[in-house]
Amino acid sequence: MKAVTWRGVNEIGVEDVPEPTILNEHDIIVEVGLSATCGSDLHLVGGYIPAMRAGDVLGHEFMGTVAEIGAGVRKHHVGDRVVVVSFTSCGQCWYCKQGLWSLCDNGNPNPGITEALWGQAIGGCYGYSHALGGYAGSHAAFIRVPYADQGAFTIPDGVSDERALFASDAAPTGWTGAHQAGVGPGDVVAVWGAGGVGQMAARAALLMGADRVVVIDRFDNRLEQVRTHIGAETLDYEDVDVAAELREMSGGRGPDVCIEAVGMEAHTPGAQHVYDQVKQQMRLQTDRPAAVRDAIYACRKGGTVFTLGVFAGLVDKFPLGAVMNKGLTLRGAQQHGHRYIPEILERMSRDEVTTEHLATHVMSIDEGPKGYQMFKDKEDGCVRAVFRPAS
Repeated sequence: MKAVTWRGVNEIGVEDVPEPTILNEHDIIVEVGLSATCGSDLHLVGGYIPAMRAGDVLGHEFMGTVAEIGAGVRKHHVGDRVVVVSFTSCGQCWYCKQGLWSLCDNGNPNPGITEALWGQAIGGCYGYSHALGGYAGSHAAFIRVPYADQGAFTIPDGVSDERALFASDAAPTGWTGAHQAGVGPGDVVAVWGAGGVGQMAARAALLMGADRVVVIDRFDNRLEQVRTHIGAETLDYEDVDVAAELREMSGGRGPDVCIEAVGMEAHTPGAQHVYDQVKQQMRLQTDRPAAVRDAIYACRKGGTVFTLGVFAGLVDKFPLGAVMNKGLTLRGAQQHGHRYIPEILERMSRDEVTTEHLATHVMSIDEGPKGYQMFKDKEDGCVRAVFRPAS
């Protein structure tokens, strides 16, 4: 079958790969209907995530139809339309039972790499390097889904494929940030990044009762999507003093919750961006933390900063003094989608969460390299490139 693969740093290919098979009685095989690019994929493309191998199939945000089931699967049947959470989690370990699904002890068959990087291993993720399990990704006609009774969710009849697709990763990642940051009624929430995850974090915050939600970005088309489809306010960080504007919007204090939804390749105006980029390219730091810095400085005293953007390792000039002296709570997480997807699908069925607008460019697997280039360079207003393997 054809698949979009990682061939090397900044090199994406399309090649024939073997079709997946059932390896464990709790597996299912899903015929992929739609599979989206994600901002975290760009870290793979740029060579910032370790343990990628030439020929690895990319993609971790997807939906499709159950094509085959293992003997131990109880919740799914051939022909079911499902959306699959991007993280593989067993449902039986201590972390899964605490609702911390992406921290699963058993979902990553290659724990040694992340143990060396971060002190302990986290769960596995489709198409996201051998550090997170070496699972084949979803930019292909078929994909094997382990722990299917935990990680695959039946899509309600009234929810379209295009809407359900983003219940796989973007929406539950946004929900993870807003919920675990403690967003509640009356809060002022600022979100850095108006991509899919940032938009979904903003929508989750509004549905959790936030009084004002402000999304910060520099791309006009993404900010327009926020205003039109999410219902949040926006700031262009190239046009205004963001910290000053946020204080004005929050009674002079600053936001109660600041959510960073950009990650390790953040952009910022001026010399700071050049400084961070040079250090990253020279591997003197692995990540560019500009958006996190801004969030820490902007957050009100005693507030919460939550990192949703993917970070891999070490950063320079981290304002730890501001975290301590301002009494901030600093948290982060990969998504715990198993916990939030049922609610998200229900809200999608009631039109309280809409995501079709994120799929600005839908194309075939053969156009994989073009789709990633458009997504990386934001060509033609690309917010997400989405692949339809059957086309």
